[in-house]
Amino acid sequence: MLDDEAAAETMSMGRVAGVIRTPDQRLRVFVSSTLKELAPERRAVRAAIERLAMAPVMFELGARPHPPRALYRAYLEQSDIFVGIYWEQYGWVAPGEVVSGLEDEWNLAPAIPKLIYLKASEHRDGRLDGLLDRIRDDDSASYMAFTDGAELTGLVTADLATLLAERFDTTDLRRPALAAAEVDVASTELIGLPSPRTTLRGRERDLDRLTRVLTEGERLVTVTGPGGIGKSRLAVAAARAAETSFPDGIAFVDLTRVGEARRAMGAVANALGIRDTGHSLNEAVRMSLGQRRMLVLLDNVEHVVDAAPELCALIDDSAASVLATSRIPLRVDGEVLMELGPLAPAAAEQVFVERARAGKPDFQRTSGNAEALTAVIAALDGVPLALELAAARLRVMTPGALVERLDHALPLLAGGGRDLPERQRTIRATIEWSVRLLSDDARRLLLRLGVFPTGFALEAAVWMAQGDETTALDAVSALVEGSLIRERDHGQRAWYTMPVPIREYVREQLEGRGELDEARDLHARFYVQLASRAGPALVTPEQRLWMPRLVDERDELRAAIEYLLQSRRLDEAAEILWPLLWFWFMGSQLIEARAWGTEMLAAKESLSPRSNAIATLCSHALASWQSLEPVRMLRPIARAAKTFRREGDRFGQALVLLTLATARLTKRIPDYIGAVRDARKSYALMEQIGDPFGQNMSETTLGFLALLRRDFAGARGRFEQVIVRCREIDDLFLESVAHYHLGWIDVQTGNLGQAKYRFGEQLRVTTDIGTEEGIALSLEGFFATSAREGDAETAGRFFGAAEALRVRKALFWNRRYTFHTKTLQEIRGGSDAAQFQAGRVDGRNADLDDVVALAFSMVRGTQLAAFA
Repeated sequence: MLDDEAAAETMSMGRVAGVIRTPDQRLRVFVSSTLKELAPERRAVRAAIERLAMAPVMFELGARPHPPRALYRAYLEQSDIFVGIYWEQYGWVAPGEVVSGLEDEWNLAPAIPKLIYLKASEHRDGRLDGLLDRIRDDDSASYMAFTDGAELTGLVTADLATLLAERFDTTDLRRPALAAAEVDVASTELIGLPSPRTTLRGRERDLDRLTRVLTEGERLVTVTGPGGIGKSRLAVAAARAAETSFPDGIAFVDLTRVGEARRAMGAVANALGIRDTGHSLNEAVRMSLGQRRMLVLLDNVEHVVDAAPELCALIDDSAASVLATSRIPLRVDGEVLMELGPLAPAAAEQVFVERARAGKPDFQRTSGNAEALTAVIAALDGVPLALELAAARLRVMTPGALVERLDHALPLLAGGGRDLPERQRTIRATIEWSVRLLSDDARRLLLRLGVFPTGFALEAAVWMAQGDETTALDAVSALVEGSLIRERDHGQRAWYTMPVPIREYVREQLEGRGELDEARDLHARFYVQLASRAGPALVTPEQRLWMPRLVDERDELRAAIEYLLQSRRLDEAAEILWPLLWFWFMGSQLIEARAWGTEMLAAKESLSPRSNAIATLCSHALASWQSLEPVRMLRPIARAAKTFRREGDRFGQALVLLTLATARLTKRIPDYIGAVRDARKSYALMEQIGDPFGQNMSETTLGFLALLRRDFAGARGRFEQVIVRCREIDDLFLESVAHYHLGWIDVQTGNLGQAKYRFGEQLRVTTDIGTEEGIALSLEGFFATSAREGDAETAGRFFGAAEALRVRKALFWNRRYTFHTKTLQEIRGGSDAAQFQAGRVDGRNADLDDVVALAFSMVRGTQLAAFA
């Protein structure tokens, strides 16, 4: 207990010295200064105060529904120490007041210790000089000058420590440990929150969400995510933001160095300030928590995850709440999970540039390095630790040089700060720590999944596990929970991705163990069997389900084909290429398919006759859509047709006849008669095998040939028949193709309102099934209708958007099979060329969704006008 003299000397207003305080009643330090001009200094002072386990009293730590003067009067009355920081500005004088809030805070400060710090300046407000003269005359104030934040931090830390030793030391810490009967576990002092040295960027929504969850009554919340994603940083910020909801304080428990689950409770006790109780450790912690409304922040629980049930049970008999961070969920009753994902691109760039400037102050984003910065940030998947480590490399290399090394990024992502835990000084160490937490089955599956370039569905993951389904599902769950793979819903399907640094680490492990080819073989065999199931479905009503899935799997299909080609397993490559030929066409990937076919033909000695015919179709027939090699391609295509006939594959034969028909149009003088003959043969074969989808393909080709010959009536009849049959079998793609051609028939016959409807129907279907070529074609149709109506600027907007889409997606443009060329020539050579060009530039830079919305609004406008 304090003696009478010490009690009288205690400065705290309204509190009696010697009363046992609850742990939240740390010494309160009121910080007075102007806000904006001294913001960095305020942060420095706050860090110094918290480092000494005191409580900073500052306006920015929380908005309160009270008038400012009433608020700082109340804050001052509850404070133990006054810290004043002054520089140049006197501060705002409120209406009806004669002094600023800054001077008023000094006037209202009670008889408590006052520490005053003055930053050097030659441009100080005269009114502030007057206040400083008053302060200098006050013998109770300590007065020091400083030049920067670092110096201020040292001064404040030293002065507060001295003040504690002189004025607030009431116990002899050298005495023996207290006996159990002498300890009141409710009077312990908490280990406070750490003070981050950098600003939290890009986590505003996450912070708001986590703070809301804490303040709305959830008592067990776990923030999960991969190493280096910023879990601890966010948890500390949220705890600080929610501080007023926990009047009995916040205890920070760092479990990083605990090592063993059995020692975890000791770390909690230490954070609560429990030293010696005579009780069991668990009982002492429970007694300390009691009915105190406080928050226990358990950081890095994955290190002692087996202790999670015991740790989280602490809240069962108390009023406390637990906020945990962990790379994996704790899997305890009542747990609310918050998964922390990568930073958004804009926030990731902000973090990267900020950290780059920390090591290279003159670094800036410029037009010259913008593309390289974008590539680096995309490759690092928005992981804050990876961004920080990469940014540090800019001290010795340019962003462009960094991009060149991204294929082997792990060596670059090293060299973290010496004050970081060892596991976070390199991305490799962070990954290795997470991998060590896995079971053998989950670790084996992780390595195999590293051969997927972009992502995979659950079915693929189960296949790669090569075991029973239950074990595979458990392994996938462990990888998701460990944040080594990420799950996102794509429609009705789960889709998984692996962050780039993790994939690089995994492939290194596969290569080191000599298991890379085995994993790539499993990957390729999965896609061979997937293609065998998807191909037949693409010509049925199931097309609607399979097209979005194949779009997701597109890069994986590419990787499988290229691996099989490299391995000279050409027949297997053909068994992916051939069943999905219609997908390559609908997905505007004919250029790639042609390249694969050409590569297969270059090694013809390894090809079966069937695979040779498939390769020929891909290489030569698809070239007809690009108007390449018109004469040389006809004979190989005809031979392929004969091969399919010998194989008894009438569908293949009919499909080759259709490509032969289009190839005949590439001759210098198009052979319309021969093309019609081949298309009719194809239709007859499709009719024989009872394939309505094939009949639609043949009918579409015949309608197209009629349109080229300007037989508008004949073409219209065929395309309308295609639409009827498509709706019977739910063939969305060919229905969209028919609408497109009917739209051009309407343009050429002057029915522009009907043309808009047709192009709108095509756009509706193609956006549903995700065919980018179809979107470009429909926008070119809207270009033509706008141009014919005299709206050159809108026409340019549509044309520019279509043009940008073709460039971005490398969609080839065969002028022989498009119908807008003449309209384009007319408008570029006419009096509206300038307006057209302005709209074209706007369309190139516009968001595609906005242009599509404009097209649909034009269709609705036409329909309303017709109704009126």
